[in-house]
Amino acid sequence: MLKKQQYLVLCLFLSLLSSQIKSQYYAFPTEYFFDKLTQKQLAQPDSSIHSSVKPYIPYFNQKYVFKEDTFRVFKYIVDDPALDAFFIKHVVRVEPSNYDFKIRLDPIIGIETGVNTATSTVTRLFTNTRGFIGSGQIGKNVYFESLFAENQAQLPNYLNDYAIASQVVPGQGRWKSFKVTGYDYAYSSGFVGIQTTKNTNLQFGNGKHKIGHGYRSLFLSDNSFNYPFIRFTQQWLKGKLQYSTIYASLMNLDSASRKPTPNAERLYQKKGASFQYLSYNLNKRINVGIFQGLIWQPGGDRNQQNLTWEFYNPIVLFNSAYFGTSNKHTVLTGAELKIKLTPKINVYSQYVVNNLNTQDGGIQVGINVYDLFNIPNLSFTTEYNFVSEKTYKSTQGKYLADSIILPFNKQMGYNAYTNYNQPLAFTPFSGSELVTLLDYKKNRFIATFKFNNLTQSFAGGNQQLVQNTNIKIGYVINPAYNLNVALGINYRHNSHTNELINNQYTNYVYLSFRSSLFNFYTDF
Repeated sequence: MLKKQQYLVLCLFLSLLSSQIKSQYYAFPTEYFFDKLTQKQLAQPDSSIHSSVKPYIPYFNQKYVFKEDTFRVFKYIVDDPALDAFFIKHVVRVEPSNYDFKIRLDPIIGIETGVNTATSTVTRLFTNTRGFIGSGQIGKNVYFESLFAENQAQLPNYLNDYAIASQVVPGQGRWKSFKVTGYDYAYSSGFVGIQTTKNTNLQFGNGKHKIGHGYRSLFLSDNSFNYPFIRFTQQWLKGKLQYSTIYASLMNLDSASRKPTPNAERLYQKKGASFQYLSYNLNKRINVGIFQGLIWQPGGDRNQQNLTWEFYNPIVLFNSAYFGTSNKHTVLTGAELKIKLTPKINVYSQYVVNNLNTQDGGIQVGINVYDLFNIPNLSFTTEYNFVSEKTYKSTQGKYLADSIILPFNKQMGYNAYTNYNQPLAFTPFSGSELVTLLDYKKNRFIATFKFNNLTQSFAGGNQQLVQNTNIKIGYVINPAYNLNVALGINYRHNSHTNELINNQYTNYVYLSFRSSLFNFYTDF
């Protein structure tokens, strides 16, 4: 009898926290495979949909709201709050009937363990992530989101080399040593959004964005670490035209002072950035976009930016024309095209150049297919990217004030298209890459396949070939925050034409229990 009463109390508590309204996803650019159902919905012909700039703003169109999984694990039990909270809804959801606000809160979990069998002795690798993510809404036009996560990890050899060279764990910020060979790092983000009018939206906070329809982006990717930003978005002509402007403060992990203060946290060099993107739907099937990305000169030994009116100019292509080929600042100019051939087949392309120099540029072409072979929820993507070596580099390689060559950025320039020593766009930074992805979902079961073939050329005639193969099968426990358990294998082969450089192999077999909400790119 006591157990029954305890169960009834638990159900009552969970019912107070969980409303009957459909779960909504978090605004942070979501994990690529997790977002497939939403992308499938946005692939339908519609002249009011703009699917390039992420995260989406649902106030403009309800189709931007996350397409949730409605499959019930226990389909004959429909009124059990305890089961719903564990298998369907957010862990905590507060939505009082007498007040116009909503709050939802979920854990960020990332427990992964595995072995690398490609080394002479089998190496145990692991990741341990703990944190939270929460979001809410006040009234009809104000919304917010916040997250924090702490991590410890033992990385594969190639990621270990990258972390040492760049001072960061890819996409997740600076690290400190954990035990002997491990890494300890943390990340956080958050923002406040305001729908100021029916056609305008304002966001400000700390996070990241992605502009593009493919797996990679040549314009702006969620590859690097979070950054402070202000984002303005407008829609006009009954939704056919969308204009986005983002102002951000980026960082080089190099000292901003000629003489750093002993025994004090280093002050790192800041650099301003602005991004403009104009998206226009010619009709229900064809979308064109124009992009401009500006990286301003970093500050001198006092870390002062010296921003002038050109930086704040929100007009796309203005700075491309104004600065031209002067190389005073790094200005990327790009164009994008997406064609919805059918409701289930979309093709897309990007083209970008650095400071109007067509020799320093890149191109992307790709295709997305949904319900491949008429199999529901079987998705296929193949994408080709080519980026020249100097596309994201800067010709400026020294401090403005003291002419000290930057340690990490000496090959890229101090106002290169980077943040936290990572590319802002194309993850490998340069090279020729073919990416193929398959994703299948049956009820709560998932299976994914990803293959990357990357060729890069370097000074001295050395050429590098990198092949990444990732296969994963799993089960989604709760789709509200993509809590899943998975078994996977990641095989990577890195070879060089220069025989003096050793080839590198990784064969990582792992088991994971995680809330997969974000993209962390390790396929380079």
